Amino acid sequence: METSASRQPEHRLAKAFITLADTLVSGFDLIEFMHGLTEQCVGLLGVDAAGLLITDQHGNLQLVGASSEQTRLLELFQLQSDQGPCLDSFRSGRAVHCADLSGTAATASWPRFAERAHLAGFRAVSALPMRLRDQVVGAMNLFRSAPGELDGDTAALAQAMADIATIGLLQERAIRESQILVEQLEYALNSRVVIEQAKGMLGERHDLPVEEAFGLLRRHARSNQQNLTELARAVVARTSDVPPPGSTGDFSPQRGNGPATPSAEG
Repeated sequence: METSASRQPEHRLAKAFITLADTLVSGFDLIEFMHGLTEQCVGLLGVDAAGLLITDQHGNLQLVGASSEQTRLLELFQLQSDQGPCLDSFRSGRAVHCADLSGTAATASWPRFAERAHLAGFRAVSALPMRLRDQVVGAMNLFRSAPGELDGDTAALAQAMADIATIGLLQERAIRESQILVEQLEYALNSRVVIEQAKGMLGERHDLPVEEAFGLLRRHARSNQQNLTELARAVVARTSDVPPPGSTGDFSPQRGNGPATPSAEG
């Protein structure tokens, strides 16, 4: 007889897909979507961390989502060192699985990445391509703290999540011309820069680690039904602020002796 416990994985999967589908609406925020998807991957796939990279207009991969600050730094190192499973998956258009990052194959193919991943506490990784028809537009990395293969069912679900990331990237509409995709990617990457600036400012202002500052920014955007990127722009422009953790203050523009005026972004 089927019990609620036996249905739990199905319930979690359904909830995850509903949450992801809810982001495909008017006012869709691509960066928030990508970060949410990496978090869903961790919960659904039984992995310890996830990251998403997409290509810019020059064909270079850029980071747009990570489930943790540690993962974000590892993904950036992968891009800077120009070696790693995500790059191989993006270039080949195929899934890349490494069951042991300390093994001979990994250390031979990605010596610097394998060492850095090991220092970060990861022992295995899988990279899945994000495909738009015959074009590869990015890749998704799944990190695990214990060595071992990713089983077939989990790998299939992981590829489905990568495909959902591609759908999110297209914002509910079919791409008729490549310029549409280029514009969306460029907007996402520009938004990423603004959000990184806002994270740094909030971290310094409230004496918080960068990851906690980002969580504070996201929670405030959600609770006030604001677009994450627009809130980050306001924080960077110093026309608005985000209260520190535990504050009961509502979001409101900073006020001085007169009406607030936007300042130039520095």
